Amino acid sequence: MKVLVTGAAGFIGMHCSLRLLERGDEVIGVDNLSPYYDVRLKRARLAELVKRSAFRFHEIDLSNQQATQTLFETEKPKRVLHLAAQPGVRHSLDHPQPYVQSNLVGFANVLEGCRHAGVEHLAFASSSSVYGSNASQPFSVQHNVDHPISLYAATKKANELMAHAYAHLFKLPATGLRFFTVYGPWGRPDMAPFLFARAILEGRPIDVYNDGRMRRDFTYVDDIAEGTLRVLDRAPGSDARFDPMAPDPGSSSAPWRVYNIGNHEPVELLCFIALLEEALGRKAVKKLLPMQPGDVAETYADIDSLESATGFRPQTPLAEGVRRFVEWYRTFYRSGAA
Repeated sequence: MKVLVTGAAGFIGMHCSLRLLERGDEVIGVDNLSPYYDVRLKRARLAELVKRSAFRFHEIDLSNQQATQTLFETEKPKRVLHLAAQPGVRHSLDHPQPYVQSNLVGFANVLEGCRHAGVEHLAFASSSSVYGSNASQPFSVQHNVDHPISLYAATKKANELMAHAYAHLFKLPATGLRFFTVYGPWGRPDMAPFLFARAILEGRPIDVYNDGRMRRDFTYVDDIAEGTLRVLDRAPGSDARFDPMAPDPGSSSAPWRVYNIGNHEPVELLCFIALLEEALGRKAVKKLLPMQPGDVAETYADIDSLESATGFRPQTPLAEGVRRFVEWYRTFYRSGAA
């Protein structure tokens, strides 16, 4: 199977690409190597992938329509796992343009590429941030998500709608995955686990928002990769039970679905920090701060729909996942790789 993975030099993209390669698929990796965070880390991830002969890499900005069209015409992938995006809720508050170019224009170009290449399934990254000001817990794909509180969240909601339009108009099977606070080895340096680990080891204070009362559904990256590949292998069809008089937001009469993919076990941020302190063998100096604009107090994934469709359940306890992350972090930075 030839699979196109966009954002292959990214955190989730690298792990999913490795899983695909390990099971014998051919992987065409795409990334623009954006300097949003340390490009050396992205290149180090790629170095792990290019060790496999079934991996090929294209450095392409998907917002470039001609380059994206040529990619699809040349490679002719059977399936597409679209993980490329401009990430970061807080960054989107002051830098909206990259989100428009990458998350909207880039996604439109990918949809067009899939349409004309006859791709049999497009699975793409959405985000738990689409739930916005919804306070009903746990977050369910049956909930309305029309109240995003950041531009990043709005672009992810837009991706779900754009994919639905293509599924309806052109019968392109498409599945959106709402990821919940992914952590683990090779993680993003702008995310809390990475920021906290670095600051604690360097003896610097850590910024703890909402006085540490935030709750997050921390999900280990291996579980994310397992669930993602299970979804990629199951192209959706029309839901015969879909009722246009009472439409289900998570399903459709078109070949389109959306799923939450999380740990289904929210943890208070202070608890996560305690596990990180234990794994590092050092105490954190906490700088307690108020909630930031665009943030939500709690995320909690209802994954019943995903489990029903694929049998997926997360397997990694938080303490074990944090231990593995710390082990990788110490090894990677001791080696001088970045």
